[in-house]
Amino acid sequence: MNVVDVQNVVKKFGEVTASNNITFNVGQDRIFGLIGPNGAGKTTMIRMITNVLIPDEGSISIFGEKISYALQNIIGYLPEERGLYKKLKVIEQLAYFGQLKGMTRRNAIAEGRMWLAKLDAADWANKKIEELSKGMQQKVQFISTILHKPKLLILDEPFSGFDPINTELLKSIILDLKKQGTSIILSTHIMEQAEQMCDDICLINNGQIILRGSIRDIKGDFSKDTVILEFDGSDDFLNELSGLKIINKTTNRLEFRFNPNELDAKTILTTIMKYCNVYKFEIKEPSLHEIFIDVVSTEEDKK
Repeated sequence: MNVVDVQNVVKKFGEVTASNNITFNVGQDRIFGLIGPNGAGKTTMIRMITNVLIPDEGSISIFGEKISYALQNIIGYLPEERGLYKKLKVIEQLAYFGQLKGMTRRNAIAEGRMWLAKLDAADWANKKIEELSKGMQQKVQFISTILHKPKLLILDEPFSGFDPINTELLKSIILDLKKQGTSIILSTHIMEQAEQMCDDICLINNGQIILRGSIRDIKGDFSKDTVILEFDGSDDFLNELSGLKIINKTTNRLEFRFNPNELDAKTILTTIMKYCNVYKFEIKEPSLHEIFIDVVSTEEDKK
């Protein structure tokens, strides 16, 4: 059984179609990436899954049941727009959110203190939210989302505002939750995060799905046309290989893409070796970021 089943969903706001016949499934114990540029329709889709908005057409089910308020206690939702009560102490805040999700006050406080300690925040328990930094507040918001041990966790831009250290900490917790059996929808416009964490993705642009499937299958479907080159000597070979698209260039390292219909790897390598010593010539799959740029650009060119 799929955890989430979205079928032919349409949502309009006046003349704007935010979701245009969207269909996808979220599998058990997997991280599903709902990705796309800002304004693509990701948050609208999430709000329909969480029953904040009602689809104009189509259907949404969770664990085989039609979406309803009765399912809210098995869902944890971290919205992009954070919202905490500024005057409440942290532990009181967590107790309140836990009770809203069906926990007893005692259990909510115990779980809250456990998570605060896990996130190096045990000393914040009796501080008011307004006394905390933005990063600290976001940790509290995240704890309030997972406190009741939801079966389905929905995270809308969860790393926004976190420094690199806390971003890595949050990633490790999310991956641990997956291992423990939590199914996760991760909404992001940052492709590196999706590539690192997601099993499956659905790329939405202008309210429409333009790419969908497992990360492994999607990357396998795209040409292996990206080369990482490490060399010593002249880079005059670039004048002879004018068809290369430079991705990143430093003194002795070059990352580029080539058109397989115009050039082949053997010809490129032979040409380069006429000008310099080659220490590394690696052909790799394109990153999800590169695929994203290609697919979105192609869609825009069709208009």
